[in-house]
Parts: sequence; C-alpha cells; structure tokens
Amino acid sequence: MEKELHPNGRFITEERFNETDTPHKQWSCVAIHSDGSIFNEEADSPASFLEVLHDTTLAWIDLRTTDFEKDAHIAGTLLGFSDQLIFSLAGDSRLLYEDLDTEMAIKLPSIQIRLEPHPDVQPHTTLLLLRKNFILTIHPILVDRRFSRLRRYANKILQKIPMEAPMQSRLTLLLMRIIDQNNDRNFEHLRQIEEFGDNLSKRLIDPQVPRTVLGPEIYDMKHALIVYLNALWETVDVLHDVRYGDAELITDETHILEQVGLLADSVKQQIGLAEHLSEVLASGLEVLQSIYNNQLQVLNNRMALIMTYLTVLGTAVLVPNTLATVFGNSAFAMTPDDRGWYITLLVISTVVATALSFWWVRKSGWIPKKMD
Repeated sequence: MEKELHPNGRFITEERFNETDTPHKQWSCVAIHSDGSIFNEEADSPASFLEVLHDTTLAWIDLRTTDFEKDAHIAGTLLGFSDQLIFSLAGDSRLLYEDLDTEMAIKLPSIQIRLEPHPDVQPHTTLLLLRKNFILTIHPILVDRRFSRLRRYANKILQKIPMEAPMQSRLTLLLMRIIDQNNDRNFEHLRQIEEFGDNLSKRLIDPQVPRTVLGPEIYDMKHALIVYLNALWETVDVLHDVRYGDAELITDETHILEQVGLLADSVKQQIGLAEHLSEVLASGLEVLQSIYNNQLQVLNNRMALIMTYLTVLGTAVLVPNTLATVFGNSAFAMTPDDRGWYITLLVISTVVATALSFWWVRKSGWIPKKMD
C-alpha cells in the first residue's frame, strides 16, 4: 500500500484519497528534481503527486475547485498541512498571512469582474500554502484561468530558479512568480473598468440619456472601483508581510526581498491609476449635480415667469371686475341706455390695467428681456 508524505514525518495511506469527500477537481503539479528532471502532470486527484513531493527539490501544485471553502481544507489536509494553518485563513477571516515556522499560508485576492448589466467586481480568494520545497495554490474555478499561462511555462520557470540556492531562496522566487502572475491578471480588470468609464463619460454628454439613469450607473462604477482598490491594498499588505515578516520559509537575501518590494510598488502604481479614475468619476458626479441644479433653476425661472403673467392677467381682470361690481349697485340706477359708455369704460380699464401691470412688472425685472 502506497503512503502519503506528511510534513511532520507521519504517513497516511493512499486509502484516504478514496474517500467520498476527496476534491476530484483540476489538479496540476510541476516539480523539479535535484538532477534537473521535470515532472509535469495534470490529474483529478493528488494521489499521483505524493511520491514526487517526497524527493523533489521544488514543486508547485495548483487546484481549481467549485467549492473553495470545503475543498481548501480537504486539499490542504491531504497534502500534509495542519488544520491550524488552514483554519486561520478560512472563511471571512481578515487575516491574510499566517506563519507557523515549518509552514505558512497566504491569502491573495483574485479579482473577477462582470460589466453587464452593471460593473460588478468580486474579489475571490486564492490560497497559497507553503512548506519546505513546496507551494500549493487553491482558487475557485469561477475565477478566470488565473494560472493558465504559468502552468504552460512552469517547466522553464522552475529551470531558471537556481537549484544550488538555499531552500528559502528557491521557495521565495517561486512564490514571487505566482504572486506576480496573480497581480497581472488583477491589473487587466482595471482596463475593463476604464473602458466602462469611457462609455459612461460618453453617456454623460448625451442630453437624451435620463439623468435618473446616469446617477445609479456612476454609483455602480465608483462602488466597483472601491472594491477593486480594497483588493489591491490587501495585496500590498501581503507583500509587506512577506518582505518584513521574517518567516522561516522566506529568504533573507536582500536582492530577492528587493524584488518583493518592486512587486508592491507595481501594485501601488495600479492603485494610483484606479484612484485617478475614481477622481474622474467624482468630477462626473459634480457635473451631473450641476446639470440637475441648472435644470431646476430653469424650471424655477419658467414657473416664476408663469406666475408673473398670471399676476398681470389677474390685475387686468380685477380692475374691470371691481368697476362692474361698483356700477352694478342699485345706487347708480343704471339703465339700458348706459350700455355704451359702460362697456367702453370696462374695455378701456381692462387695457389700461393690463398695460400698467405689464409695465410695472417689466420695470421691476420680473420678466427677463431674453428667454432661452
């Protein structure tokens, strides 16, 4: 019966891989031996990788799974990592880095974005488990093919790592390459957000687009950027922990740690670009608010103009109505013979009252000289 390697020197039988909860997913293993030979294989189970890990110089195993929370624990346990390490970064834990001397874990955000019907940024988790000469990466299958290119060139990547270097240096160099690949895929999504922002800017200058539609779209855009920025800052925190965490599995060589610092600087540059895009969107919100204010002001001006004309008309009607009420009193004893001068008086009073009201309103500046 074949045995499985455990980091603490214990062995567990291969029968464990036949359990119903074993994550039969997309596994990939690339390893290099001390003689320079390369092992590169994909499988539905890690059982065939165990003997390879036993005598390899440096290895990388990658797992893509549909049930990350469950399979991360199962996969880590099957490959010899402790429950304490795996549970420390499980679930919604805010912890991104855990070092237990002989093993360590790193949690990286892997950004996935959908642009329809609105920009939706989802930072999924990529879990990296490290121990002597070996790195295990676990990430959801829903995320884009995060390490497909890295898998393709994994042979050459391992061959370029000097095998005569200390174990910590080899492990750190491989870790940096994995983090760099994850960062590159994250950076690609900023371009998608920028393209959506450009389309949104085009809609902003279109007067036919309802402003009630643009407001939610700008909010969705800014929310997507905030989620994206939070994911990038988490990546910076992880890189700082790797560089200054003094973990036993991480090298102390200055020139390698400087490269880790360069990775952090690259992420910060992306953060700067995203923040600039956020400022542009904030300016768009200000422009939209100005448009709303202008439209409201135009509406207020039109309402004021209507009220002014109604005032003129009311005055024009009020004067003859008052005269008619007065002369209609029995005290004046008017007869049908008074019809002529009475109608003439009403017409003249209406015209004069209207003219005087309009002149006074116009002189007071209530009616603009030019209307848009």
